[in-house]
Amino acid sequence: MQSSFILIIIAAYFGVLMLISYLTSRKGSGNDTFFRANKSSKWYVVAVAMIGTSISGVTFVSVTGMVRNLDMTYMQMVFGFFFGYLVIAYVLLPLYYRLNLTTIYGYLEQRFGRNSYKTGAWFFLLSKIVGAAARLYLVAFILQTLVFDAWGIPFVITVIGIILVIWLYSHKSGIKTIIWTDWLQTILFLTALVLIVWQVSTRLNFNIGDTIAAIGNSPHSRIFVFDDWGSTQNFFKQFFSGMFITIVMTGLDQDQMQKNLTIRTLKDAQKNVVSYGLAFAPINFLFLSLGVLLIIFAEQNGIVLPEISDNILPVIASEYLGSGVLGIFIVGIVAAAFSSADSALTALTTSFCIDILDMKALSKSKEQEKKDVKTRGIVHIGISIIFVLIILVIEAIGSDSIITAIYKLASYTYGPLLGLYCFGLYSKVKPRDLYVPYVAIAAPILCFIIEIAMKQIYNYQVGYELLLINGLITGIGLWIISTGKKNFLK
Repeated sequence: MQSSFILIIIAAYFGVLMLISYLTSRKGSGNDTFFRANKSSKWYVVAVAMIGTSISGVTFVSVTGMVRNLDMTYMQMVFGFFFGYLVIAYVLLPLYYRLNLTTIYGYLEQRFGRNSYKTGAWFFLLSKIVGAAARLYLVAFILQTLVFDAWGIPFVITVIGIILVIWLYSHKSGIKTIIWTDWLQTILFLTALVLIVWQVSTRLNFNIGDTIAAIGNSPHSRIFVFDDWGSTQNFFKQFFSGMFITIVMTGLDQDQMQKNLTIRTLKDAQKNVVSYGLAFAPINFLFLSLGVLLIIFAEQNGIVLPEISDNILPVIASEYLGSGVLGIFIVGIVAAAFSSADSALTALTTSFCIDILDMKALSKSKEQEKKDVKTRGIVHIGISIIFVLIILVIEAIGSDSIITAIYKLASYTYGPLLGLYCFGLYSKVKPRDLYVPYVAIAAPILCFIIEIAMKQIYNYQVGYELLLINGLITGIGLWIISTGKKNFLK
């Protein structure tokens, strides 16, 4: 009964997404529409859609679940997010708009050369496809547990089905469709979050005042850690890591920036970035507050919480809060997951076509346009297949907290991008383009050695500051291979 109920909800939801796809693709499905939405997006629509892209299904369960072990210290990183968005709005966006880029890695070609350009694009492709697959894996796993296991459907079929649905509604008009589906999905998962908080509070017999007091009095309400420099939760580590993670995972990420580049003017794009940047603090605080309420609910009802933190919300929603809350939860987590995954699939297709295959957003002839659209379709299918394979690998490996794994991966793969852009923006010398790929590969390897050494020798646990170390090593490497010639492109 429960599995049938969930499947009906999901089917209805997919139907709405297909309707949006049909409506947005009626006026064209060419490459300019797929890659740039014809540069006609409204900033306030994109701002809402961007929230959905950034807050995935992983956030829905991982941030909520991390409260048990880390309290609400994640907010320290969230505070850093906003300052990262300011850097994106007033440093990176002006550069991207001035150069009229379709993908942001075109800057690296103009500043350093073709090898640097290809290096940046490949690092993005690697980072995004693994990170997006990890986010989608969690939702696939939850749906498998709640629905498809009861029918004896293998996990691989579940994953293929999810990717197929995303491909179906995104393959025609790409980013133009994604902006509107993500807009809807953001509204849905935020509504679901508020409703779940309300339902848990109601079952605890709390009014609004009681809920605020219970969260504030909980030992898990701790936000700031100033006294332990060795902890990965130290405020300064978390704050600056949050700031730089935002810069690299949004400002240097084609997935995140592609929506921004569909807005006609720089001023409107800046409004978009600042406005959705402001939204992250209250939204993440609400996720963490839900985590505190779930712990209180479990204590009052004698519920033994799952060992894996990511399973706390799914287990309580499915087993203890009734079918209404379960339905809300399913809508929320599917909406959050799909708004992240569909955007990633489109951005990966865009980057591979533009950056690797040297395709143009606007073809010179109708014949060339037809050929490029066909190639784009093949790439879209190929990346979808890779998504499936990576999710199956992640399922075989497993992880207690997916969000922690994603940020750790970002520290390794986005570090070279951070180094490349910082060196390009804040120095005037030009590295030898031929050797840039070697520097970009060597930096993460050195970071791994440093991380192991710090743990073995000093018992120091390197946290997300690894991203800054990675970027610094990349910058030093670029300086070492510099020619001494000046390059003033900014």
